[in-house]
Amino acid sequence: MLIKSGSPKSLDLSKCEKEPIHIIGVTQPHGAVIACDKDGNITHASENTEAVLGYNAQSLLNQKISRLIGEDLWNKYKNGISEKAVLETADLILNGKPIIVVPHLSNDKLLLDFEQYDKKSSNYDIQVELTTLLKKLGSAGTINELCSEAVDITRSIFGYDRVMIYKFDEEWNGQVVAEAKKENMESFLGLNYPASDIPKQARELFYKNKVRVISDVNYKPVKLLSNTPHSPLDLTNSQLRGVSPIHIEYLQNMNVGASMTAALISNGKLWGLITCHHSQSKLVDFYQRQTCEFLVGIFSNELTLKNSENYLENIQKKEILKTELLQQVYRSDSIENGLFESALKLTDFIDCNGAALILNENIKGIGEVPDDALIKDLIADFLSKKKESVFFSNQLPQVYPDAARFENVATGILSVRLGDNNDNYLIWFRSEVVKNVSWGGNPNNKAYYNEDKKRLSPRKSFEKWTEKLRGVSNVWNDFEIKGATSLSESINYVILKNQKAEIDKLNKKLLEAHNELKLFSQGLSHDLNAPLRGVSGYAHILKEDHYVDLEQKGRMAVDSILASTEKMKDIIDNVLSFAGLSTKEMVKSCLVTNTLIMDILTQFNIAVNYPKTKIIIEDHIPSMLGDKRMLTQVWANLIANALKYSENTASPKLEIGSVIKDRKTVYYIKDNGIGFDPKYKEEIFNLFSRFSGNDYKGTGIGLALVKKILEKHEGDIWAESELGKGSTFFFYV
Repeated sequence: MLIKSGSPKSLDLSKCEKEPIHIIGVTQPHGAVIACDKDGNITHASENTEAVLGYNAQSLLNQKISRLIGEDLWNKYKNGISEKAVLETADLILNGKPIIVVPHLSNDKLLLDFEQYDKKSSNYDIQVELTTLLKKLGSAGTINELCSEAVDITRSIFGYDRVMIYKFDEEWNGQVVAEAKKENMESFLGLNYPASDIPKQARELFYKNKVRVISDVNYKPVKLLSNTPHSPLDLTNSQLRGVSPIHIEYLQNMNVGASMTAALISNGKLWGLITCHHSQSKLVDFYQRQTCEFLVGIFSNELTLKNSENYLENIQKKEILKTELLQQVYRSDSIENGLFESALKLTDFIDCNGAALILNENIKGIGEVPDDALIKDLIADFLSKKKESVFFSNQLPQVYPDAARFENVATGILSVRLGDNNDNYLIWFRSEVVKNVSWGGNPNNKAYYNEDKKRLSPRKSFEKWTEKLRGVSNVWNDFEIKGATSLSESINYVILKNQKAEIDKLNKKLLEAHNELKLFSQGLSHDLNAPLRGVSGYAHILKEDHYVDLEQKGRMAVDSILASTEKMKDIIDNVLSFAGLSTKEMVKSCLVTNTLIMDILTQFNIAVNYPKTKIIIEDHIPSMLGDKRMLTQVWANLIANALKYSENTASPKLEIGSVIKDRKTVYYIKDNGIGFDPKYKEEIFNLFSRFSGNDYKGTGIGLALVKKILEKHEGDIWAESELGKGSTFFFYV
């Protein structure tokens, strides 16, 4: 940003980004704005209500809105708000004037725009004309032809002196790509404008209010009166919202008397604007603006369609090239030879000056690429620190200053990480492209400090200003980024396939070791269970034949022996289940979840064993695909824990159901029991981990077993809890 010579203040254009244009506090005079609270009490009114509606603004404050628009319409709006329905416009006659009422929501208030209109001119005849003209849009072959047709149609319908289509680039600078105008109007076709001309908050408002009209650039702002002066009214959705003084001055400097701007949104993103200029004041009423919104909607759809067609066509070409590259890789003895030494090269896949494969600390390059040491630094100091696997920039030195060391070779890069290894990459490089760019005025003189107005003022000159643009490469297209990602996924597959032989060898050795361990665990189980059954048997004999003859300490000893042997048996059984789970084959079937749960609850005999516990089960829990025996064990363990750890609560309760998270069916079991400290939410699934104290029986294996079963089903489990406030276990398969 260049500071104008002699300026007393340092200019900060970020202030333009922060200007609160949605709570500007003034309106345009071609209509009146009134706001009311949820009870219908008028809280705000623009000062011009008497001129527009015939009612004094001050006298309207604190009155009921129904006195102005009628009880029926107020009730309709009130019901619409409570039911979150779309609020529709309405026609009224106020003091003999036809008025259109346009409702909006503004936080907790109902905001109403009131505009006069000419019934004769505001009919739907123009819609008939529009339908005919829209056929031209559908017949346009390219995006440039589409834009050219759109400016001609817009000017023929609305009669503005100049109509332009203004397209944003990836940094929100804009370029006029189409124009239709009167002969005596200055042409802006082909000129570029800096992003600061349309600040971020102004761009964001176009998503909510797609058509913006300034009927008279030299208008006198109308103040909003309020019964609560210190609570500004959010005018985001109002079509009568006042205009930033900086923008007004901007239009005046362009010799514009009136304007209309409409948002062009493609694939959910603000692609550009249709901008209309008139040399004098010009009022486009509500119905005409609706027509404009209809027109830009059709244009946006056609734009999205053509962008999609172009994207798909290029993606198909990339798929053909990718297939050829992969065939070369499969025919070669290495990935490097397939990508660099065969007929089709990695540089043929994407338009670039050079490319490199970085794999297992080896660097293979082709074309113009930085030295190996510089590539290693780029990865270690920059790319490896990125969370995203894909990175692209056409101005690399701006985000990675050390790239200045090789900017003569690579000003732009497109990189894709291979797998989860932060050291393996595919990288394409593009060199600098020097361009002559024509701007509408010197982009370095975006604004200056106006001493008279004590604020920023926009530049005064919009004459063509050309500069030589350096330090940038050609931009990376969406289809190139998608193609690079797709190729990297295929290369990942090849890498994994090449590793499979080594993994198979390791698996074979692991399987042999596992079988030996299985035999060992089975033998150990037999060796442990045999003496354990002896201890348990003699303890039972002792209890049956001599229990009454023993003193209290003796009885306690017998009971402890029996309890310990039972616990030991559970531990041995659970350990064997855990150890043998990985080798068990799954027999998958579709399970009716509600039936499975009810069978488990029947086995638990809830009415007898947990008579105080209330269990709430969702009516139609989605079915599960998996091994019935294993998944039954999952549900049984989790339900048993929930019952056990909540039974001592005053009013024990379980809730069982499902939710959709990240497009997965997630099942849950929620209790209001003792809970656990959230810091142990990972450890509770470890083998032999218990955090419930000695008051509750358990082996510390159940949750570990559940987690292993779910992992075998390619699922997961996690828990949310708080001490004394219950727990909720979530899982999916």
